[in-house]
Amino acid sequence: MEAKRICEGKVLTRKKNQDPPIVALLCNLWGRVVAAILWPFHILGMKLVFCQMRSAIGISKAGISGGGSLPLHIDKFFEAIGVKLQNGYGLTETSPVVACRRPDNIVLGTVGYPLNFTEIMIVDLETGRPLPDGSKGIVKVRGPQVMNGYYKNESATGEAIDEDGWFNSGDIGWIVPKHSTGMSRQCGGMLVLEGRAKDTIVLSTGENVEPSGLEEAVMRSNLIQHILVVGQDQRRLGALIVPNRDELLLAAKNRLLINDENSELSKDKMISLLHEEVRNRTKDCSFHIGPITIVDEPFTVENGLMTPTMKVRRDKVIDLYKVEIANLFK
Repeated sequence: MEAKRICEGKVLTRKKNQDPPIVALLCNLWGRVVAAILWPFHILGMKLVFCQMRSAIGISKAGISGGGSLPLHIDKFFEAIGVKLQNGYGLTETSPVVACRRPDNIVLGTVGYPLNFTEIMIVDLETGRPLPDGSKGIVKVRGPQVMNGYYKNESATGEAIDEDGWFNSGDIGWIVPKHSTGMSRQCGGMLVLEGRAKDTIVLSTGENVEPSGLEEAVMRSNLIQHILVVGQDQRRLGALIVPNRDELLLAAKNRLLINDENSELSKDKMISLLHEEVRNRTKDCSFHIGPITIVDEPFTVENGLMTPTMKVRRDKVIDLYKVEIANLFK
């Protein structure tokens, strides 16, 4: 599927300049060759495995996902088993859709094109000035679906909507630059989301870190149930981890860290295993996680640490474990 995306021109890029024609031609040729070689195996997988997966989840050919951007590994899974996902984005204040993928042009990692009569602008997080395509910043929206304001709350309305009618979504994102040729020729103008502005961690070195990418990478591990990356005003990042203790114990036995069937895994050994897992999962990320600590209570809706839409309440978790976080950076 990755080779197929290359030939179809559906590979995301933030580069403003497109590749030279010869490079675009060679990439296209390489993608076609690889796709042709692997196509019979893909068809076999569809017949033997993927059709059963689609039957099990109750989706045959297409599905709709709304609210925000999907983690890339989930997006790739549905693409691989033959389900076209029309992922969309919006907020309650935008009634509620802003952008959505089109059935004839689904690009993984994006939430598609803005709806008709809807404008999207990316502005600098600090200065508020508009940024060119490919630059990451705050997503602002203007269109007929944007609310007039919050009910009987003029101050909140003034903070959310400026005098020109632009609504501040509070989301971090960028618009894919438009290229006429190459691997990204079908992606221009689509919106990519990368997290919430209020979730951004600013290190003492001045670097801004979007923790969602790191957390998504780590959450692919079956050893980890929940993770929250922290490090505001610190020199490096740390993390709170809720481990999957059964899987962790099994991994320890497989690595001969414990011998007795009834032995318990010490906290030091647990942290060592988790450190190794986090390093492996984030090795391709721009930032890396340093010290970690283990917390026993899972993040759930019932204990107030997760929203009904299964998003971790970052502020609540940080407040609850502020002592443990402080000890991480001593």
